[in-house]
Amino acid sequence: MKFKLVPAAPDAFDFVERAQRAVPLVPGTEDDCCARLMDRLDLPSRDVARTWLTFLRALELAEETPSGFRRTDVDPTVTGCRAALLDRVFAAEAVRDALDTDDPRTADDVFETLRGSVPVWERHKNPSRWESIWRDRVGDLLSWLVLLEAADRVDDGDGPARFVRR
Repeated sequence: MKFKLVPAAPDAFDFVERAQRAVPLVPGTEDDCCARLMDRLDLPSRDVARTWLTFLRALELAEETPSGFRRTDVDPTVTGCRAALLDRVFAAEAVRDALDTDDPRTADDVFETLRGSVPVWERHKNPSRWESIWRDRVGDLLSWLVLLEAADRVDDGDGPARFVRR
């Protein structure tokens, strides 16, 4: 199963560690877990907290049980989270593969490379906004790839951020 929801990447990896610790050891309801995430991480809304809870599941740092959501005993590491992101998050591997090691690419460049592979159902779900939604998604995935050391951000101070594959 591939997960689709990806929050904006934090500035530092320790936020991921804090997010995992905010999920209870004893299973709790989605509402309880989201409340804990909002409270402990100062997240702005329940929707953002729910996105984080889903993303932690994708990274194998939380799981859904018959009794609710709980944190796993997996220690969050950059290497482990990078492998889970590429394997379990929809389009993450394609975004990474769209990067070159020598020719920096913008998020728009990467989106244009992936445009044809965006599922038809995604296009029909938001027909007037699917492109902007997917441009944002590509940007978020690029930021995660940088945080998880699969890509580098290359800024020359002129124009939009550009990225290369590590």
